[in-house]
Amino acid sequence: MSDDFTHYAQTCRERVDRALDACLLDITEDNPLLSAMRYALLNGGKRVRPLLVYAAARALGRSADATVDQAACALEAIHAYSLVHDDLPAMDDDDLRRGQPTCHIRFGEATAILTGDALQTLAFELLTTLPATAATARLQALRTLTQASGAQGMVLGQAIDLAAVDKTLDLAQLERMHQHKTGALIRASVTIGGLLGDADATQLQALDDYADAIGLAFQVQDDILDVTTETAVLGKQQGADVARNKPTYVALLGLEGARTKADELRDRALNSLRPFDDRADALRQLAQYIVDRGN
Repeated sequence: MSDDFTHYAQTCRERVDRALDACLLDITEDNPLLSAMRYALLNGGKRVRPLLVYAAARALGRSADATVDQAACALEAIHAYSLVHDDLPAMDDDDLRRGQPTCHIRFGEATAILTGDALQTLAFELLTTLPATAATARLQALRTLTQASGAQGMVLGQAIDLAAVDKTLDLAQLERMHQHKTGALIRASVTIGGLLGDADATQLQALDDYADAIGLAFQVQDDILDVTTETAVLGKQQGADVARNKPTYVALLGLEGARTKADELRDRALNSLRPFDDRADALRQLAQYIVDRGN
């Protein structure tokens, strides 16, 4: 990664972290739910989805401002909710997330369920109250996120994933699962950033093609890291997918085949950005980061 991108990414992470903290300050009732929300939302993370919101808006010439900050917070709130629920005993039953006990281990299962519920609705509230944004644009952003989060997107992907344990999927089936489970929210992040930058239909399609490719690349790299990276670095239990006999790109393609697949998807993403000028360089660098990351 270039020094300029490293600085840009860090600046965006700091912006969204401040904004996320401010969102929770509006919740005045001090109870275990608020503590668990703070734990799930502010306990580290790569902030890839907020970065995509900022970078997509920048590709259209819009600088980071309070409106973009709030949209980025909405995407991270949905992501945090999904992790809390995915870790539950009835789902993936994980004890470790980002190197810390998972939310249900730390606060109990019932509070973790409510935490996910609260973070999800917080995300929708944030989009409906975007400052200095026309009602039509707020509604478009909200529709984008709800479709990406629910039975047409992330939740559907998780349902497919749970049903696929101990089953053999072909490549097309595996990609369909991850286009929903991981890819849908990544695509929503890029689309919402594009909407805030007043992208036209052609630009939105190019951004969606980019996001579709990096969404799959992100999951391929996750599958690679699951078998190549130690728990202490990964921040969650190494080899968890193998232990559960879940279908992965590594299981289907082999380790080298999965690495080749990740590179192909990165190249497809970069090619999708050819219509954009150097203001889209942050998106280009993010595509490279996604396949290079070590956790």
